[in-house]
Amino acid sequence: MVVAIKKLNPESTQGFQEWQKSEDSIVWSEVNFLGRLSHPNLVKLLGYCWDDDELLLVYEFLPKGSLENHLFRRNPNIEPLSWNTRLKIAIGAARGLAFLHASEKQVIYRDFKASNILLDLNFNAKISDFGLAKLGPSGGQSHVTTRVMGTYGYAAPEYIATGHLYVKSDVYGFGVVLLEILTGMRALDTKRPTGQQNLVEWTKPLLSSKKKLKTIMDAKIVGQYSPKAAFQAAQLTVKCLEHDPKQRPSMKEVLEGLEAIEAIHEKSKESKTRNSYQSPRQRVVRV
Repeated sequence: MVVAIKKLNPESTQGFQEWQKSEDSIVWSEVNFLGRLSHPNLVKLLGYCWDDDELLLVYEFLPKGSLENHLFRRNPNIEPLSWNTRLKIAIGAARGLAFLHASEKQVIYRDFKASNILLDLNFNAKISDFGLAKLGPSGGQSHVTTRVMGTYGYAAPEYIATGHLYVKSDVYGFGVVLLEILTGMRALDTKRPTGQQNLVEWTKPLLSSKKKLKTIMDAKIVGQYSPKAAFQAAQLTVKCLEHDPKQRPSMKEVLEGLEAIEAIHEKSKESKTRNSYQSPRQRVVRV
């Protein structure tokens, strides 16, 4: 059995204190959440070993690596992801987040990004790395207040500005990843021209125009999707990226939207197949 192991580096800047059993520790979050939560779209924590200052976390091994590696092809031997596969990954990741948000003790993932979505042999998505996850608000509260952590470019604006973490802060992060899936571009890239380095700020105004959307869709998947499916995916992305968290859809609604887009694509594919097998009309000539 092949497994993946995360090992504590005692000399890291995080230091051993980061791994101690406290509410803000990485290991506490990993063991607490992955130890009690089980879902096909969450990576499995198989066990851990803690001996003096040695700590190992043992996970299932995901052979296809991360979505980040496939989208941005760090390895030249990696084939570009097809539209079908991208949609499958987005749906799987949405199911994982929807499960966290609907669990008995609501969980806010807090660090949703392409590098934290791992893929099995069949490109099934599994959310990994629960080091920053937090329990959701309780007692009728709308949010939890915590120090700002996570990854710039994916973190929701209200969280960065105030430290207020909402369940729908995860929805914003999902919207950023969905935008990366559609465009094949990173959330932040200083190599892009000025004004285009922040993907959300640059492309969000373009997503509501079918004509402009074509200019930012990933060239590697041109011809693989119906314009209707791509536009609906773009509109769903816009909703996820709303500045006000109250205006964003729930992850359950996002999942339903993605499944509807998948149905559009399947219907379009079936229609093309039917047309290709249809015999040509016979022309009747009167004599």
